[in-house]
Amino acid sequence: MELDEKLEKYLKITEKALKKVKFGKDVKIDVEKSGKDFLDMAERYFKDAKYFIEKGDKLTAFAALNYAHGWLDAGSRLGLFDVKDGKLFVLKK
Repeated sequence: MELDEKLEKYLKITEKALKKVKFGKDVKIDVEKSGKDFLDMAERYFKDAKYFIEKGDKLTAFAALNYAHGWLDAGSRLGLFDVKDGKLFVLKK
């Protein structure tokens, strides 16, 4: 799949997802469990990126890297990760 096709595909998917977002009610978060889950997702996408690089699919590898870092940034922003580096992470407000 070419760059333009992938961009169009993911723009449509994300646009649909953004329209479906609703705020959770009475959400209770187990910080450690959620943090482990976010970190696991980041590590899996990072591993996927390496796999796609080995297969020569750099475009999908780049997308997987962005997903990986998105999980890290989301975890950081929520306060699930105790990080202080604003150059590597979106920090908690």
